[in-house]
Amino acid sequence: MQFSIAKKTLAEMLGLLERIVPNRSASVSLTNLRVEPSERGLTFTGTNLELDLEVTLPAQVVDPLPFMVPGHLLASVVKNLPGDLVEVVLEGSTLTVQCGGAVFNLSTGDVDTFPFISFPDHYQYVLDAAALRRSLQAVKYAAAAEDFRAVFRGVQLELYAGRSRAIATDGFRLAYRDFEAARPGNAGAFEERKILIPARSIDDLTRILRDGDARFSVTQGNLNVVTDTARMNVKLMDGVLPDYERVIPASAGTTITVDVNALRQALTRVRVVAEKDTQNRVDFILADGILRLVAEASSGNARDELEVEQDHPGGVQIGFKVNQVLDALSPMEGQAVIGFNAVGAPAVFRDPGDPNYLAIVVSLRLGA
Repeated sequence: MQFSIAKKTLAEMLGLLERIVPNRSASVSLTNLRVEPSERGLTFTGTNLELDLEVTLPAQVVDPLPFMVPGHLLASVVKNLPGDLVEVVLEGSTLTVQCGGAVFNLSTGDVDTFPFISFPDHYQYVLDAAALRRSLQAVKYAAAAEDFRAVFRGVQLELYAGRSRAIATDGFRLAYRDFEAARPGNAGAFEERKILIPARSIDDLTRILRDGDARFSVTQGNLNVVTDTARMNVKLMDGVLPDYERVIPASAGTTITVDVNALRQALTRVRVVAEKDTQNRVDFILADGILRLVAEASSGNARDELEVEQDHPGGVQIGFKVNQVLDALSPMEGQAVIGFNAVGAPAVFRDPGDPNYLAIVVSLRLGA
């Protein structure tokens, strides 16, 4: 068997797969990629038993035969090739990869030892891939990192007839983004549902979500995703998030409008001191259209000031963990509208340029 393919195309595809395929495993077959020629070209498949990914590249194959090859080794070889066109030849159990003046001979394995992976032919939902990608990326920061936090380690995808929503919370902060409603797939009637995707799988999922439509189904505890070039199975978490709507304040005591970049830069400056404090605390002190940011620690203190638009006269003094505020601002551009409430209550962050996005951050109590 032999084929030729552009190095850039092959390297990009292998970059997706090597993030999923383990470099080492008690099951050696999991460190491999299965490669199968088809009418559409070459299909590369990898798995870590929580994520399965299949990517198909257009290619003209002579004497097609399936084979299995170490995933990280092949990806490293292709990255370091000196030319633009990769020529690949399979003879017996040896895969020869050649580009420019470089030649690599790799040992292949028996494809029958590769784990069985299947993807359903039907799909229940159709979503705009770019809108879904943006929404998942906008909220994933709010998911919990600790293993013992159960459902809080997931990003919830809510599919309703009127809208779709991505939502994540760790109990101290929350972020959601609404986007276009899912359309029915080819599997019958539309079913409204909530599914919980592990936050650690979000980056790999969003890498295959580009332009056009993404087709989804939920089978046997897996989210099955199909795009024009890739298919992915994502093992879902059990359960759903608690009723989070009740913790979102309906109104705010004081609201400000501030330039996002200016606030982000000022917070980054005072964070140098804030991170020396056990709470990573920054105090927001607001009075007469001036927002003062103050950080104090045993090693020193820092402050910065910004002009803001304030909805009514009065003063506010409230503290936050600086990194939580920076995370809430991260998807925003232009201006941010921030609604402050009582000390210890959540503050609400909105983006006037993207009214579908909302974040809340619980403030720190005085003396915390």
